[in-house]
Amino acid sequence: MTARYAADTEVPTDRSRGELEKTLLRYGATQFLYGWSGKRATIGFTANGRSIRFELPLPDPAGEEFTLTETGRERSAKAAADAYDRAVRQRWRALALVVKAKLEAVASGISTFEDEFLASTVLPGGATVGETVRDGVSQAYATGRVDAAALLGVFRPALEAAPTR
Repeated sequence: MTARYAADTEVPTDRSRGELEKTLLRYGATQFLYGWSGKRATIGFTANGRSIRFELPLPDPAGEEFTLTETGRERSAKAAADAYDRAVRQRWRALALVVKAKLEAVASGISTFEDEFLASTVLPGGATVGETVRDGVSQAYATGRVDAAALLGVFRPALEAAPTR
């Protein structure tokens, strides 16, 4: 198994969220939101005239990686809860790292805001660019052909919902 960034972090999730918010402010974001539902947390922000959304999948607390030891024995409820909390903290630290690295790449001139955040940019209909084109890109790789009309077609609902200028 590969080592994960911040796998043993003790940094609480609320501190990672706070760090994310401060980082976004420092790099010029004008809005920030956070929420969760079920096994997913969401952060969103507005910067450079774009709305950006990151979905953070949270692990299943009843998953065997938490309820069983490496040898297959059942963990105590406290040990399982501790393992789950550690996994959630790790994911929040990783998300904070990703967002900070993208913003710094833009600020340093290594990349552009659009390139770094394209997949997470929210379109007028509410879906992200990544959600909108993911299947079309997979299809292009599977067939070895890019069907430009099909890729453009997936944008049609978003284009129709966009305000005209």
